[in-house]
Amino acid sequence: MTRVAISQPDVTLVLDWDGIIRDASVSSSIAKEGLQGWVGRHWTDTVGDVAGDQVRRMVEDARERGVSAFLQVTQRFPSGIEVPIEYTTVRLGGQAGLIAVGKSLQAVQELQTRLVAAQQAREQDYWKLREIETRSRLLFDASSEAVLIISASDLRIVEANPVAIRELGLAPGWDFAREVAPRDRSGFREMLARAREHGRTPGVLMHIGAADTPWLLRVTLMAREPEPVFLIQLAPGTPEPGRGLPRAVPPRTDELLEGLPDAFVVVDSDGRVRRANRAFLDAAQCATEAAALGESLSRWFAAPGRDAAVLLRTLREHGEVRLFQTTLTGNLGTEMEVEISATASSTGGPLAMGLLVRDIRRRTAADGACEIRGELSEVLREMGRLPLPLLVRNTSAVVERARIEQALRAANGNRTAAADALGLSRQSLYAKLERYGLHEMRDADEDVVG
Repeated sequence: MTRVAISQPDVTLVLDWDGIIRDASVSSSIAKEGLQGWVGRHWTDTVGDVAGDQVRRMVEDARERGVSAFLQVTQRFPSGIEVPIEYTTVRLGGQAGLIAVGKSLQAVQELQTRLVAAQQAREQDYWKLREIETRSRLLFDASSEAVLIISASDLRIVEANPVAIRELGLAPGWDFAREVAPRDRSGFREMLARAREHGRTPGVLMHIGAADTPWLLRVTLMAREPEPVFLIQLAPGTPEPGRGLPRAVPPRTDELLEGLPDAFVVVDSDGRVRRANRAFLDAAQCATEAAALGESLSRWFAAPGRDAAVLLRTLREHGEVRLFQTTLTGNLGTEMEVEISATASSTGGPLAMGLLVRDIRRRTAADGACEIRGELSEVLREMGRLPLPLLVRNTSAVVERARIEQALRAANGNRTAAADALGLSRQSLYAKLERYGLHEMRDADEDVVG
């Protein structure tokens, strides 16, 4: 025969039809309680104030339907303790009355209390961890040394602090092993093996980047999910023995490029940005250099037949490009007609390409200014030979003609828009075009006058 384990009730109450307790008993799972004081009292008198309505509902349901639903009430025992009990009430046969049986939920309540306490402790640990991470991030970003975190499996850069991005031109996702000079790579592998074995390494001088710059590297192995990483600290290397410091230190190349009015950008062999000055970031509509580092040049140069792929292929084949005209499209959609002069070099390391990007519109405006200066010089040569009123009239004519030409170019030949920009009526503009011989500067389609 199969034995079925029957859960015994913790509290059993025998009630009359009005809910008066006639007998009460408890199981051994509840502390010894003398329940004789309950006999003759209404069941609602033995529970908390809130549970009184639930008790009355169970009594009424048992009288009408024969059995009530399970409801949880707070049972107050004579000793003063309160225990959550889940009751159901059943009608007995004939006029025998009712019986209420209850199961203690104290164990469940204690479990819930421990669960809430554990959840609160976990949240406290979580916020402590967040605070530690925030402090670590602040130290990482504020460090005066270049700091990199690279994957222990493939040696790709996971994170780079601002100093590393600015001084080394490195960005997340790049293979750091390729940045180490070929002559130092075996030593670099030995450093990583030592870090795996001992946890950290002393500083070792190595040459990093296309410029083959000496840096003092220290490597530390760090545990991190889902895989361990290497923390690499880089400090500028000392000058080689026998080479003293120059008497006069010239301005740093980075500072000169940063102040260059034309856009300048350095890309690697894959066409990904390694360095960009402020003028390029403004043209590309990037808020910071970090937003451009690691991005493909084709993100901004994608004009058909004049895209970044054509430019880079020409650079790889010939080593230089002159006056390559294309369109630079910023991240916000602004377009700019530019011309690019570029050169490529692989001396001392991987292939790197430098591109000087000039705004054609600015150059055209500069050419126009030079033309005006030339014409004014011709007029001023007549100073002393012509009467002053005639000299002033000729000078005004040169400036007026140049301004009309500029307005027509800006309006793409639209005479109505040019007249509005000049503050003239269309008839006045026509008259001046005839006077200066500019009547050929018109749209292909004549305006229709209604």
